[in-house]
Amino acid sequence: MGRRVTVATCALNQWALDFEGNLQRILKSIEIAKCKGATYRLGPELEICGYGCWDHYYESDTLLHSLQVLAALLESPVTQDIICDVGMPVMHRNVRYNCRVIFLNRRILLIRPKMALANEGNYRELRWFTPWSRTRQTEEYFLPRMLQSLTKQETVPFGDAVLATRDTCIGSEICEELWTPHSPHVDMGLDGVEIFTNASGSHHVLRKAHARVDLVTMATTKNGGIYLLANQKGCDGDRLYYDGCALIAMNGHILAQGSQFSLDDVEVLTATLDLEDVRSYRAEISSRNLAASKASPYPRVKVDFALSSREDLLEPLSEPLEWKYHSPAKEISLGPACWLWDFLRRSQQAGFFLPLSGGVDSAATACLVYSMCRQVCEAVNNGNQEVLADVRTIVDQLDYMPRDPRELCGRVLTTCYMASENSSRETRDRAAELARQIGSHHIGLDIDPAVKAVVGIFSLATGKRPLFAVHGGSRRENLALQNVQARIRMVVAYLFAQLSLWARGARGGLLVLGSANVDESLLGYLTKYDCSSADINPIGGISKTDLRAFVHFCLEHFQLPALEGILAAPATAELEPLADGRVSQTDEEDMGMTYADLSVYGRLRKVAKTGPYGMFCKLVSLWKDVCSPRQVADKVRWFFCKYSMNRHKMTTLTPAYHAESYSPDDNRFDLRPFLYNTSWPWQFRCIEAQAATVTRCPCLESRTPADRGAKQPLL
Repeated sequence: MGRRVTVATCALNQWALDFEGNLQRILKSIEIAKCKGATYRLGPELEICGYGCWDHYYESDTLLHSLQVLAALLESPVTQDIICDVGMPVMHRNVRYNCRVIFLNRRILLIRPKMALANEGNYRELRWFTPWSRTRQTEEYFLPRMLQSLTKQETVPFGDAVLATRDTCIGSEICEELWTPHSPHVDMGLDGVEIFTNASGSHHVLRKAHARVDLVTMATTKNGGIYLLANQKGCDGDRLYYDGCALIAMNGHILAQGSQFSLDDVEVLTATLDLEDVRSYRAEISSRNLAASKASPYPRVKVDFALSSREDLLEPLSEPLEWKYHSPAKEISLGPACWLWDFLRRSQQAGFFLPLSGGVDSAATACLVYSMCRQVCEAVNNGNQEVLADVRTIVDQLDYMPRDPRELCGRVLTTCYMASENSSRETRDRAAELARQIGSHHIGLDIDPAVKAVVGIFSLATGKRPLFAVHGGSRRENLALQNVQARIRMVVAYLFAQLSLWARGARGGLLVLGSANVDESLLGYLTKYDCSSADINPIGGISKTDLRAFVHFCLEHFQLPALEGILAAPATAELEPLADGRVSQTDEEDMGMTYADLSVYGRLRKVAKTGPYGMFCKLVSLWKDVCSPRQVADKVRWFFCKYSMNRHKMTTLTPAYHAESYSPDDNRFDLRPFLYNTSWPWQFRCIEAQAATVTRCPCLESRTPADRGAKQPLL
């Protein structure tokens, strides 16, 4: 009697609206699954059209082309003799649903609509789809004529049901449903479902991987069963990077782990499992069995097919394994680098242009491109023909074979140090040395003639010549002169991105990379339309603290000693005149707060959802050993004044890799006004009243000024 089943899940690098490419990747994954002996194949959420279609979901074209791809899948001999579970949008009774379409041998078994839609953070599924709210109920779905001719079916079940094969029972969850307080797998498991599937479109956030693993292992620990999770991977056209991590678990143990980051477009995981292990595990959980005896039944779609074979006793079973997690620094080295690769090859550009200042942020961006080159060389060395074809297209050489990351970096990355009279020799040398060590094509140039020309135009028109503060100028003059330098660098960057390859006799253009970190963006510590304005920004969702840890990682693992001097140097914009040839300004002095403080403010503002008064109340407690209530009040007031004054800059923020939960990305993640009353009169009065009350508390009198001046801890 057969009882051992081989099941497959996958991570696919799908691309929004790339129906041809998406079809080929789905077919390849099914072919690999069948070669590995699988009889059930699960794919990512909305894999047919790509998850990130956004407002294209409104278009009838998206529905039509998804149906055409489904027809091609049904017709393909590759999909025969394996249950295929694919994701696509479906319109039922003029309502759009995010669905799983499960089919076998040219017959659609079930269309299962998503019941809990993701609608927070970067997700807006309720904008395009409607959740299916009829629990344990199905309706008839009338197939379009193009499918009727293939399947010989007029209608198929549509709704909340499970599949009953000859040997087991299978139930579907879709992404967000795993994260809800009462997930469908709970009731399905109590009703005898033994295999749960979850098709996800889950993007990378630093330190998030454990959450998915914990949810899956806990689900199967409490209720028993086999759990398959599929996920999209890669950049499918916007700021998000979907980070794979496909997995298979049983009874609280991980049996197969997929990669979180890789350049493979198709990754298929399989596991061979014994259904009797699920049954015996459940048998001794009396509380589960008592609940199961009262469970309401799901509609069952009978499937005349067995996942197991009659002669499977010699089939080796998959063994449990321990999930391997990356450190945050390694996550940064891999995730944004893979995102850059997808963006480069899919935009059909010839490389990147990076203004390299000699500071930590631009150095981190350069290291990410170098990390990308390392991954490309490794993938080609491992036989990845798709990566080889892509890199040959990018460098415009049909017989090119990437072996050395430094050599490849010289072909795809142009770095440029744009000096002014306020630049120091130290930053110039650090930038040049890092460029030499990673192998980038490096340019050094002087922007002073352009700066003087622009300022000269102003003086000619007004009869006034602005001065830096150190030369007697006002604050307005000082800031304007700094901004002129910063904005000219942006203009120069785009000129060189368009024409530097032309000047070298090569084809194509370059994508301009930005290097503003998430903390500077949050505060608005950047010049609007300066070098923070670029085509894409791989570090725009990463904190300064994490970036420094990443640069340390590169120093140790990539053998780039130039990073040591960059890490040791103070962060500075170098936009004001030098004092005796040395830097006269630092970022933290300019901002009036430390980067460590900024990370705390950012998490409280976005993650903890506090306004000025709420933030003050939390920080009075968090910083009670190092700050007086008056000091906390002053810090909170200063942050919110600066933040609200500069919020308008977020409306023009360069599209950045999303990696941090407190990103100020105005496009979709952090929706707020950009015109504030920056004096916050009501909120600050509340803070003042509370600060006065707390300051009079006797318990605070014992703290010394030295205690209050100590370094503040991170959250």
